[in-house]
Amino acid sequence: MGYSFDRASKDVVKKLQGRDLRPVECLSDATKFRLFHILQETPRSGWETEDIPVGFTLLDLLEPNFPVPEPEVSAPKPFIHVQSTDLEANLNVADIARGGVGYVGYGGYNIEVQSTSIPNPKLEILQNRKLLDKLPTFMKFCRMERKNLYVVTEAYEVSKDTMLTGLSSVNLLVKGFFKQLFKVRGKAGRSEKYSIPIPKGSVLAYKKQQLVIENNTCVILPSATKKKMTFPGTPKYASASEPTEIYRTELQGLWINDIEPIGRIQEPAHLDFKCLQYEVSEQTRLLPELSKDVQEVVLSSFLSMLYEGDRNVLHDLMKMLELSQLGHMDGPGGKILDELRKDSSNPCVDLKDLILYLLQALMVLSDSQLNLLARSVEMRLLPHQVELVTSILQPNFKYPWNIPFTVQPQLLAPLQGEGLAITYELLEECGLKMELNNPRSTWDLEAKMPLSALYGSLSFLQQLQKANSSFKPSLRPGYI
Repeated sequence: MGYSFDRASKDVVKKLQGRDLRPVECLSDATKFRLFHILQETPRSGWETEDIPVGFTLLDLLEPNFPVPEPEVSAPKPFIHVQSTDLEANLNVADIARGGVGYVGYGGYNIEVQSTSIPNPKLEILQNRKLLDKLPTFMKFCRMERKNLYVVTEAYEVSKDTMLTGLSSVNLLVKGFFKQLFKVRGKAGRSEKYSIPIPKGSVLAYKKQQLVIENNTCVILPSATKKKMTFPGTPKYASASEPTEIYRTELQGLWINDIEPIGRIQEPAHLDFKCLQYEVSEQTRLLPELSKDVQEVVLSSFLSMLYEGDRNVLHDLMKMLELSQLGHMDGPGGKILDELRKDSSNPCVDLKDLILYLLQALMVLSDSQLNLLARSVEMRLLPHQVELVTSILQPNFKYPWNIPFTVQPQLLAPLQGEGLAITYELLEECGLKMELNNPRSTWDLEAKMPLSALYGSLSFLQQLQKANSSFKPSLRPGYI
């Protein structure tokens, strides 16, 4: 149970309870969401939209020699969070073997944040200001593609250096069938300890407001709601990598936008699991069209990145592909870029779009889930996990409130020992409360998006592993 930067950010947002407050997901970008920084909204397919910092502030785009509003700074607010998990279970869910598995984990933070903001009355100073005659090149791209731009008007920054700490440990008592399977005796286990420094000034959460640029002047709308396009009146040049606007609207409705009042029994029929299932299948069916060599490079490269559980590498690769910049990158991400430069895959299949789709799903998950996915591939758990996640999503997807459900025992039977602990931890990280000895849980609306992204990631990796059945990832130290 790793307590990552993105998880801490989401937790702080929940505790602040601010309307339209959004968490910063990547520590490497934590200084790029400060006041006046400009963000480009980019769709993450069905999962959500992402705000990408463009590297400029609003002040960089306006004509010089103008007054700048003074930000309001709040007093630091302390947030302390400690979370621990202690799971223990027998391995005889289906009487396959006798033994036991235990998982112990803790993580948390002691952090102070303070808000810096520019309220709407103070923003009046910047309204209808003239832009520079020569604007940065990214503005031309955004105008052509009709990308919406936003400006950060409130940021919650860490007021002093702090540290995220944690530990996770799996202990496995193996007997009978599992003793033969794992070829170990008695107890075995894996333990990981970590600490993540968060420097002063890092932004954990922010609010944004939309920019509208017309007649070489800039207007800041009162909120982030899309009342207008940033570049109104510009013809749209369709991009093959993006879903249509109608389809994207439906997909976004799957999460939040189209939730009906509590008086309804369920959401509209078209907003059900079948829509997500269709989108994922449309992507995974294209993977077998790639050559075996390309599929193996993609699988092995992603496994290497997932083992590290470092979303920064995945995030950097995703941003490069979204901006169609195949620059230099070391490590496994560089191998994927090399394949894209070769462009030797099936001309009917866009390798970049497929890789981008998986990256967008993975970026919804936590750092510890990334590592758990790699271990799931290694232990060949994916088919069972896809079936289990499907059984949770399919009946509950359309309900916009918390309802109890029961995990089917026959779906747990193949997931024994460490495999069961790994799978339950994946589900817990999505926001579901799971107990190894209790198949009952409660559907949580907030778990819908991460659970859907988990479904997409598992399905994608399963298809790659199926096509590379002879591929055997090397076992990491301390891994059974």
